[in-house]
Amino acid sequence: MDIVFLVGRVLLAAIFLLSAIGHFTQADGMAQYAEAKGVPAAKAGVIGSGVIALLAAISLIFGIWTDVGALLLVVFLIPVSLMMHAFWKVEEPQAKQGEQINFNKNLALIGAALILFYVVNQGQDIPAGLTDPLFGRW
Repeated sequence: MDIVFLVGRVLLAAIFLLSAIGHFTQADGMAQYAEAKGVPAAKAGVIGSGVIALLAAISLIFGIWTDVGALLLVVFLIPVSLMMHAFWKVEEPQAKQGEQINFNKNLALIGAALILFYVVNQGQDIPAGLTDPLFGRW
């Protein structure tokens, strides 16, 4: 069953790794989009959120302080969801639906990250992890 946990961690991390790459390789375009959504200091926000996503992905993929990586996902997803996918501000029905789908997806990812945080802090070895959790069992 260890392989299932590892595959799940890698799959969860994959979207954030790809997102981080996009944040760095398409920073100008993403900053313009974020600015249009009303994000203050959009370029810094794009780069900063890219760093958070990258650190989270590396943590989950390699099992380095997996609990910290899970919390970094939450730190990444909450402001992104509220600022970039504010469907309640959108008038056009199709655009509103797209934003709501992305917002709901992010809620599910926040839930997955919180479950991962909980599971890795239960005092068991993390399957295929390089380190123990930073916070340990509470």
